[in-house]
Amino acid sequence: MPNSSRCQMTQEELIVEMESIQLGIIGMGDMGKLYARTLSAAGWKNVNVCDMPNKYEALCEEFAGTGIRVMKDGHLVSRQSDWILYSVPAEFIDAVVATYGPSTKIGAIVAGQTSVKAPEIAAFEKHLPEDVFIITCHSMHGPTVSSKGQPLVIINHRGTAETLALVERILSCFESEIAHLSYKEHDRITADTQAVTHMAFLSMGTTWKHQDNFPWFDPTYTGGIENVKVNMTMRILSNKWHVYAGLAILNPSAKAQVRQYSLSVAALFKLMIQEKEAEFVARIRAAGEFVFGNRGAREQILLSDNLLDQYSLGSVPKDKRKPNSHLSLLAMVDCWYQLKMNPYSHMVCQTPLFRFWLGISEYLFLNEDFLQDALQAALYEKEIREDDMEFMMSARGWQECIALGNMEGYRVRFEDTAQFFKSRFGEAAVIGKQMIEMITRKTNPPTGGVTTMQATAAP
Repeated sequence: MPNSSRCQMTQEELIVEMESIQLGIIGMGDMGKLYARTLSAAGWKNVNVCDMPNKYEALCEEFAGTGIRVMKDGHLVSRQSDWILYSVPAEFIDAVVATYGPSTKIGAIVAGQTSVKAPEIAAFEKHLPEDVFIITCHSMHGPTVSSKGQPLVIINHRGTAETLALVERILSCFESEIAHLSYKEHDRITADTQAVTHMAFLSMGTTWKHQDNFPWFDPTYTGGIENVKVNMTMRILSNKWHVYAGLAILNPSAKAQVRQYSLSVAALFKLMIQEKEAEFVARIRAAGEFVFGNRGAREQILLSDNLLDQYSLGSVPKDKRKPNSHLSLLAMVDCWYQLKMNPYSHMVCQTPLFRFWLGISEYLFLNEDFLQDALQAALYEKEIREDDMEFMMSARGWQECIALGNMEGYRVRFEDTAQFFKSRFGEAAVIGKQMIEMITRKTNPPTGGVTTMQATAAP
């Protein structure tokens, strides 16, 4: 539906607003730059930005002639701007808001772009003056993905109907699907849709690294579903570690989900190596029925294995491919089942990675022949047993790192794994972008404008 806050204003009033309102961005990393450029290109005439003092000269040079005003620090941005976005890593949000928050202009609206909202809201409540509004947001995609059609969460924590309408007009240029949530709802849903998804992909990457195995050359890891696993793992590892560390470690809702995923991997693997077929199959069937049995008329997220065959980093022919247990996917569905969590209720905050993760899980479980092959491979295909064992160990390692809240340990594990695959990041980025564009078209048909969604309670 069209953005109602824009429809209530005349074109002349909108032009005046865009020429007079001052927008500020503190933190010019990849997302900060995306926001600055998008807002400026949309016609907002006063976009003020800053980063750390040692980056001032480089930013001035980068944005020379763009109309975007680079300032020396966050005090200047905060004093002048009517809407201020903190685009800094979650682990630094308290320190940055403590430094610049007291300089916030009276009556300004303050937002953050961190992926975890509990520490962000705590920092805002602690350090911002009481005479400012807090209406924060979160674009549920990375800086290299088109914002059109992607979810964008708006959290009206301390604002009025009027200030909320202004925020919606400011953000309307991203052409995203707007979801209105509380910060607690946001963190609970992103724990389910992001933290566990990222951990699963990272565990696969760590497994391949420990096995000294480039999966695109391995017949076990080629084909439609495998292309998703490989390309999305490469996409995560080619990005900045702190984005994923903050989501997992600083989100108070994430640790239970991450722990259960590790437990599900271990429980299933123990049944596999003991070849307890009846118990193993019964557990998988029960999990599949819980997650996918009540889909109703919902269309499948992915079209077919043949569609995904287009997006390969390797060239292993179909007749040379080998069976795979798909332990990572079986464990994910078991995790949802054990937590009694319906992943479809979280589509309001879906990211491209989560759409792929749910999509390939759905494809596996709704294709009986494919599922049977996976179950038989899991129980009896000894050749892949060592990979499954390594995956179980990798999942436990990531879970323990997250449980301990060890940011430095997370960084070392992440960067060590990323270094192993670094030579293929360029090609994977191109293919990954094509895959995300495909699934965005598939799951977000044109709506003719910005859609506002409300969260539904998870069962």
